[in-house]
Amino acid sequence: MSILIRDAVPGDLPAILEIHNEAVLNTTANWYEEPSTLEDRQEWLDWRADNGYPVLTADEDGVVVGFASYGPWRPKNAYRHTVENSVYVHVDHHRKGVAKALMTELVARAKADGRHVVVAYIESSNENSIALHRKVGFEVAGLLPGVGKKFGRFLDLTIMQLTLSP
Repeated sequence: MSILIRDAVPGDLPAILEIHNEAVLNTTANWYEEPSTLEDRQEWLDWRADNGYPVLTADEDGVVVGFASYGPWRPKNAYRHTVENSVYVHVDHHRKGVAKALMTELVARAKADGRHVVVAYIESSNENSIALHRKVGFEVAGLLPGVGKKFGRFLDLTIMQLTLSP
């Protein structure tokens, strides 16, 4: 398996949408409750491009099998050096190194962009995502019990952070 990590282009959006919506409908990896549309994902990609936030894809033989991005953490100007990451992999490609490859490049981009901290908000029972973030240097910074609700149950949120610069 050869994975190419590259910047997303508009033609990747149908695959990104499929991966995103699978997570919306079947997991607590994100806390959206309604699937996105192609137009939603186009606006998301355009906004990130216009504001200097990367969207990366994992491409295997011309097929997008995962994506990752970071965006603003909080709207106040004082937080501009901190970003929040997300990473999603097609269900058929879990546990094959795709997420780690995406995260490794995403962290490199954050460093190159002069970011100070990357934060991740992870549903606390998502042990694979917590382990992935640990592998690339994140540490647990906190826990918010019962702050979300999806699939009829309250969810805990683990906060992780990676400090990139002293």
